[in-house]
Amino acid sequence: MTECNHNCSQCGAKCGERKEIQKDAPNAGSKIKKVIAVVSGKGGVGKSSVTSMLAVAMNRRGRKTAVLDADITGPSIPKAFGVTQKAFGNEKGIFPAETDGGIEIMSVNMLLENDTDPVLWRGPVIGGTVRQFWTDVVWGDIDMMFVDMPPGTGDVPLTVFQSLPVDGIVVVTSPQELVSMIVGKAVKMAKMMNIPVIALVENMSYFKCPDCGREYEIFGKSHLKKTAVEYGIEHTARLPIDPAVAAACDAGTVEEINTAALDSVADVLEKMIG
Repeated sequence: MTECNHNCSQCGAKCGERKEIQKDAPNAGSKIKKVIAVVSGKGGVGKSSVTSMLAVAMNRRGRKTAVLDADITGPSIPKAFGVTQKAFGNEKGIFPAETDGGIEIMSVNMLLENDTDPVLWRGPVIGGTVRQFWTDVVWGDIDMMFVDMPPGTGDVPLTVFQSLPVDGIVVVTSPQELVSMIVGKAVKMAKMMNIPVIALVENMSYFKCPDCGREYEIFGKSHLKKTAVEYGIEHTARLPIDPAVAAACDAGTVEEINTAALDSVADVLEKMIG
């Protein structure tokens, strides 16, 4: 077989007889060492804010970092970084924007006339756009690219996993037991695509009272350790509910926030770069 659709019920070949799916080549002007997809089983868990914080954390370590915003219908990366300029290009390709801190980003909002214009595209067009962000954008030399994925396990995640050379994924969840169950879908999809799960991040894990220092589990008891053990994920991180993070994302100043809570994940990612 020349390619695999990962639906074994429709295929008589043994896995050992299959050839690996051909990944899309990046733009000729791009040299990207590692690609990390940030995923979630459902929306509303703060996946984009975690993506932004990871990019900032790696950038502060002296790594040239980029963010490919694959959440086409709900792009929030430009807003978090305070990027308002539109993309431009020439015969070499499309050029990404660069944040004040030097992080390169590409998002569909950089192609729209107005940021509030809705993207009324069907799945194949959305998937094609994500692929073009990889093949047509002149990223230059990048140590680590983060792909901010839309929630769930639909068309775009499948397109990214099949078309981009993803080196690993970071799964973002929140404390509710229902969300932990949905995380399983994202983890199992990654395993079906033979992509390792690098870390599990539990966002909004607790709120720390600024007056007494006591921690309150507002969204219920943490299921992080149990979920990590269940799916064999070695590295984890808990992020508190922090109004400063939300305010920074709204103000476009995410590069100014404290990312220490993600240091354990950043350590693992840095080792991947070498």
